[in-house]
Amino acid sequence: MRTRIHKTLFLTAAMTVVLLATAASSFGQAAEFSLRALDGPAVTSESLRGEVVVLAFGASWLPLTRNQMEGLKKLADQYAGRGVTVYWVSTESDSAKSKNFVGDEELRALGRKYKISVLRDTDGSVSHRLGVDQLPSTVILNKQGQVAATVGGLDPNADVARQLAERLDKIL
Repeated sequence: MRTRIHKTLFLTAAMTVVLLATAASSFGQAAEFSLRALDGPAVTSESLRGEVVVLAFGASWLPLTRNQMEGLKKLADQYAGRGVTVYWVSTESDSAKSKNFVGDEELRALGRKYKISVLRDTDGSVSHRLGVDQLPSTVILNKQGQVAATVGGLDPNADVARQLAERLDKIL
């Protein structure tokens, strides 16, 4: 019985070390990605170097999307001309066969309504690579393209712009 417990503790400790080593190996490295823009060329991590970037991941059907978009608009206005670029990234499918399909026109209308540039991560590869594990979530990249902050979830009563501004001010 004791041997089993020791083996279990050893395996748990070993798994923890592996997970921490994996997380540490990506710390400080630039996040490489390419996201499809609704209009214009793809937005890549390389094209954004030198700017602080806010990538807000969400889905148009989420009840909190309106709060998220309003906060992003306010944040974009507040940091205009300060080297901060704000995007909303739709994680919804662009395949009409998918149950979570949303067309580009629908997303363009959403972007126009809130005056926010909309990108697509239809297969979830970028959100996964950046550690997004819930929607809505926001990832802030520093000028070197490294993940500087991640905010998972969204409090419907919180001031999204203020929450993100506190993190941006530390990065700038």
